[in-house]
Amino acid sequence: MARDLPHPPVARRKILRFKFLIPFVLVLSVSVIAVTQYFQSISYLLRPLWDTPPKPFTRIPHYYAPNMSMAQLCQLHGWGILPAPRRVFDAVLFSNELDILEIRYRELLPYVDRFVLLEANSTFTGIPKSLSFFENFSRFGFAGSKIVYDMLSIGDLDTGSHRQPFHVEAYHRRSLNMLIRRSGIAVGDILIMADADEIPTPETVQLLKWCDGIPPVMHLEMKNYMYSFEFPVDDNSWRATAHMYNERTSYRHSRQSNLILADAGWHCSFCFREIKEFVFKMKAYSHADRVKQKSFLNPDRIQKIICNGDDLFDMLPEEYTFTDLFKKMGPIPKSASAVHLPSHLIKNADKFKFLLPGGCLRSE
Repeated sequence: MARDLPHPPVARRKILRFKFLIPFVLVLSVSVIAVTQYFQSISYLLRPLWDTPPKPFTRIPHYYAPNMSMAQLCQLHGWGILPAPRRVFDAVLFSNELDILEIRYRELLPYVDRFVLLEANSTFTGIPKSLSFFENFSRFGFAGSKIVYDMLSIGDLDTGSHRQPFHVEAYHRRSLNMLIRRSGIAVGDILIMADADEIPTPETVQLLKWCDGIPPVMHLEMKNYMYSFEFPVDDNSWRATAHMYNERTSYRHSRQSNLILADAGWHCSFCFREIKEFVFKMKAYSHADRVKQKSFLNPDRIQKIICNGDDLFDMLPEEYTFTDLFKKMGPIPKSASAVHLPSHLIKNADKFKFLLPGGCLRSE
C-alpha cells in the first residue's frame, strides 16, 4: 500500500516561497528601472513593430546644369516659362543660428524678394533668450532692404512652466503667419516655409520664380547633415515647403502635400560654431526632454560626439524598418567632399571652417 509522503513543515514552505519571490522581485525591479530609464530607446528599437511609415512622396525629378536658360530648365520639368518672374518670400523662425542664417541669406539674396523673420525672447521650453538677430542686425545689412522682422515677446514663460514646448512652438508659428500677412505678400507669390537651417538651393528658387505650372504646394527634399557638412545623414529632410500663396495659406512645418521636389537644398542640423550653442539648443528646443542626464551637456562629451558623428542624446535612429534602423546605428560616416555645397560657404571657407570636412573642433 502506497504511503503518503510527509508534508514539509509550514515554516519550510514559507522559506521556499520567499526564495522564489526574491529573484522575481529583483527581475521585476530591474525591468521597471530599465523600461523607465530606456523607454525611448526601447520604443525606437521596436518602432518597426508598432508604427507604419507615412505615405511615400511622389518625387518630382530636379534638372539643372550650368549655362542653361530658364526656359530650357522649366521645359525639362514639364513646366512653361513666365513672361516675368514671380516674387519669392522666404519665412523662418529664428533662434540663434547666426552663421547658418548668414549663409542662407547670402545664398538666396539675388533670388528672394523678402526675407521674413520672427524671433522671440523665450525658447520653446520657456528659457529666456536674447534677441540674437536684432542684436546682430548689422551683420545682415547686405540684405537689410529685403528683411521683414518682428520680435515675439513671451513674458509669462519660465523653466517651470506647465505649457508644453510643442504648444509654444505652435504659438511661434501662428505669430509668424501673421507677420507674413503684414509683409506685403500677395496672391500668386511664392512662400517658402522652412526652419533657418533648411536652405533651398538657388537653382530651386529660380524654378519657383520663373516656371509656369508648378504645383501650388510641394515639399523641398533636402540633403540632411548633422553638426557640419562633413556628416551627411541622408536625403530625407522633407519639412521645408514652397507654396503658391493665397488667402488660406498658413505657416506650418509639417506634411502638406504628397509632392516633393528632389535634391532641392541642404538641411544642416546642430551646425553651430561654439559648444555653448549646442548646449543652448539641447535645452531650448521642443525635444529638450531628450536630455536625460546633466552629463549630456558636458562640453567635453559634446565635443567628442561632434568629431565622431555620434548622437548627442544617445538615441537610436527613428526608422520604420529594421533594415534602415540597423543601417543607421553607430556614428555617421564622414564625407571628404565639399562639392555641391552653398557657394558662400566655400567662398568663405576660412570663416566657416567648422562647417567643412576636418573642422569638427569647436570653441567653447
